[in-house]
Amino acid sequence: MRNAALADSGPLLALFDRSDAHHLRVAAWLRDHPDVRLLTTAAVVTETTALLAARVGHAAQLDFLEWVERGGLALVEFAPGSLRRVIEIVRKYRDLPFDFADATLAEACARLGVDAVLSIDRDFDIYRMKTGLPLRNLLGHGALRPRRRAPRTVK
Repeated sequence: MRNAALADSGPLLALFDRSDAHHLRVAAWLRDHPDVRLLTTAAVVTETTALLAARVGHAAQLDFLEWVERGGLALVEFAPGSLRRVIEIVRKYRDLPFDFADATLAEACARLGVDAVLSIDRDFDIYRMKTGLPLRNLLGHGALRPRRRAPRTVK
């Protein structure tokens, strides 16, 4: 599938939480790339709505769901065999920060032939496609992580 990317929960949270450190960058990226078709999985929608409700409130959760309904994201359904592949991915990466929602995105990328994700973290630098290459993170390999200041030494 050309010109498509699977969206992780991080950018979706940032988009609907104006206080999020990544909000402006994610909003700008989406504005500047209207040609990229965003896809995601039900697991990511579930994760996003739960986190929005807890961090921002139920109004943000509802805004997000209505945005999805209006076509902000297309939901990718599980296919026969998808759960088996997700289990294999979770098992393979069980010692790394690659959770169930991440695994559903990786499975969908492989099944649909999509090589790009939209993420604010480095989880997808870990995963390898059948070609041996990592998925392309359109937000730039964790580039949106806030910089941590070096600890100050007290003399």
